[in-house]
Amino acid sequence: MPPVLDADRAAAIQARLDAQARPPGSLGRLESLAVQIGQILRTEAPRLQEPTVLLCAGDHGLVAQGVSAWPSSVTTLMMQGILSGEATVSVLARQHGLNVQVVDCGVIDPLPEQPGLVLRRVGAGTADALLQPAMTPEQCRTAIRNGREQVASLPGNAILLGEMGIGNTSPASLLLARLAGLPIEQVVGPGAGLDAAGRQHKIQVLGQVLERHVQATEPLDALAALGGFEIATLAGAVLQAALENRVIVVDGFITSSAVLVAARLQPAVLERCVFSHVSAEPGHRLMLQAMQADPLLQFGMRLGEGSAAALVWPLLESACRALNEIAPLEKVMARGA
Repeated sequence: MPPVLDADRAAAIQARLDAQARPPGSLGRLESLAVQIGQILRTEAPRLQEPTVLLCAGDHGLVAQGVSAWPSSVTTLMMQGILSGEATVSVLARQHGLNVQVVDCGVIDPLPEQPGLVLRRVGAGTADALLQPAMTPEQCRTAIRNGREQVASLPGNAILLGEMGIGNTSPASLLLARLAGLPIEQVVGPGAGLDAAGRQHKIQVLGQVLERHVQATEPLDALAALGGFEIATLAGAVLQAALENRVIVVDGFITSSAVLVAARLQPAVLERCVFSHVSAEPGHRLMLQAMQADPLLQFGMRLGEGSAAALVWPLLESACRALNEIAPLEKVMARGA
């Protein structure tokens, strides 16, 4: 995958910003965001078109080991809430004019067909990774291919990554520990509400999972052994979106784990990624550091769903509008001549 960072284009975009009727650099991070978006879209006048929140959902066999405060059935309930427009990401997406596409990558209790729901099921939840690989190699390849195909079918030039899956902070933690070489106790957090004892149990279980799959060190091997259907689908989505030079807005810990896998396969995907925030989930900061990513916000959020990606979307739009619509200083000064 070729890089999109282009020194000449970046300089040309920055020159346009510096020539505007305001002190150079006065928009701070908004300027560097405009430069990045322009490079991703390969134009000095970037415009974001038809963005979609791609929200991938899946269940996890590892939940049977008590690593989550909630049962897997909640995944399906939350998917329905998103499709009904009642969930957090639904509200934020509606506010900002974002399309939301919920992809069933493999939940245990599937929903009936309805508007906004896409069926890309690989199975009824992954296997219990403490007992066997979470996915077979073929399931992992299928999920990645599903993500690629789903992105290829979307209009526009931007996707926002979202996810839903009870227990999916566990595979995200496992992938971070394995691919970044970090101790599991450093990366494990409370997820969706574990207390201190629950977190210690989670650390113990995930440590055993890593020991069981000690040979799974390459990105795809680790993804199959430790990951989830929704994470693998998102990894495929990231690879395809990057190949098409779409802007990729990354949400939190889970979606970042998919980006981590994709980046280990194709490092240039990171040039196409805008990281929305750093989550309160402790592993997320370490994951961002592993990718040398600089998130836009630190709001203490840890919800997932794509909520932070939707929240920062207006910043991306503002960056493009500021670049394209603020008058040059020369034009303003000419009015007084």
